[in-house]
Amino acid sequence: MAVIETAERLLPPGLKARLAPLTRKLEAILTNDDETARAQRRALTAFVIRIFSAAIAFVSQIVLARLMGEFEYGIFAFVWVLVVLAGNLSCLGFHTSVIRFLHQHRARGELATVRGLNLAVRLVALVSASAVAGLGFLFLYVFGDTVEAYYLVPIALAFFTMPMIALGDVLDGTARSNGWTVTALSPTYLIRPALILAFMLLAIWLGAPQTAVTAMQAALAATYVTTLSQLLRLTLRLRREYGPGPKRFELGAWFRYSLPLFLVDGIGFLLTNADVVVVGIYLPPDQVGIYYAAAKTIVLVQFVYFSIKAAAGPRFSAIMAEGDMPALAAFAGQMARWSFWPSLAVGLAALAAGELLLSLFGSAFTAGYWLMAILFAGILAKSLVGPGEVLLSMAGRQNLCVLLYAATLAASIGLYVVLIPRLGLTGAALATAAGMMIEAVLLHIAVRRTLGIVLFAFADPAPSASPKVS
Repeated sequence: MAVIETAERLLPPGLKARLAPLTRKLEAILTNDDETARAQRRALTAFVIRIFSAAIAFVSQIVLARLMGEFEYGIFAFVWVLVVLAGNLSCLGFHTSVIRFLHQHRARGELATVRGLNLAVRLVALVSASAVAGLGFLFLYVFGDTVEAYYLVPIALAFFTMPMIALGDVLDGTARSNGWTVTALSPTYLIRPALILAFMLLAIWLGAPQTAVTAMQAALAATYVTTLSQLLRLTLRLRREYGPGPKRFELGAWFRYSLPLFLVDGIGFLLTNADVVVVGIYLPPDQVGIYYAAAKTIVLVQFVYFSIKAAAGPRFSAIMAEGDMPALAAFAGQMARWSFWPSLAVGLAALAAGELLLSLFGSAFTAGYWLMAILFAGILAKSLVGPGEVLLSMAGRQNLCVLLYAATLAASIGLYVVLIPRLGLTGAALATAAGMMIEAVLLHIAVRRTLGIVLFAFADPAPSASPKVS
């Protein structure tokens, strides 16, 4: 508040008058105590964290690419995407379902069930990820000769990292379900990437080679430090919030709801990362490095969407519990607008500086500029409908989400298989953008048909009917 008041005093009268509506709105967001203002503050906090996260990730990727060169950097990028993808899938949907269930159990005063839920999501993630990692080691033992030699050691290190990736994801969901945005997002998006870079630089200073193996060792150490620190902090905070006491488990109900979400989130995460995976399968590591640098640069736009998504879930869930469809429609439309306009502004700025930004990775990486432009078209299409998948999931339409994402993933993979062998990196970018456009259209249709809400940044979202939220 003091910052806003000081800025208003220092601004010229003309500019002050123009900015008055914006400052009044910002003041309301920062001072009001209603649910909408709290959701807006969470979105603003998530947005700020995403800005710093994007900056840290971008700088760290530039330094890593400069240190390793495009070939070794491409190996690291491919393996890191695989481990993050597998770790996320190993949560079995509990990192998302915890948001819904915690709200429900807390509203009913079922604190024993809340405590049981907080423990269960951690155990599920750890056991599942450890099992997947074990299967991965078995695969390397039996079929290791079919994998390129330069991938073997980085992939083995990735398997050791996987349980902590999964645990970190469910801790993120647990913190978000309580509205603790900083606790949820800062470990994964601020601390871990900073530590990866710090540990990499330390290893090189101590004499380690500038290779993908060293980078994966740094990533493994950073992930363990970050996740275990977050586990300790969140455990203490949850104990203060809910107190010690008995735990009650409703595993059947939790699994029945979470497994469809596992498919939704899994397919969605595959959609987000399948391009790098398929490029890594079809093309050599140096091409993976160029594509990954272009994607990492234009992904600056997506932190807007992820910030909105992080804040929207708890608010959607709360409105669903009240059964207020007009409020749900209004909030959904607001989320779509908040997603689109900042995405457009950030994307145009990123494209304007695209060649300069890519040149920071190294001279070879400027070949990825047109990939950025193609990917931006897809990102912008997705931002037009905002976090539609979150809305459907919180409305109990997670099975429909599974079908939508399965159709989108199938179309995207088909496009990858057809376009990458023919057009190389351009084909990968075209397939990715087309997949995002297909996803946006399907989400818009699904939300309109099931909830009666016109989910589009330029439309009136008012519900045309009053469908019941399950």
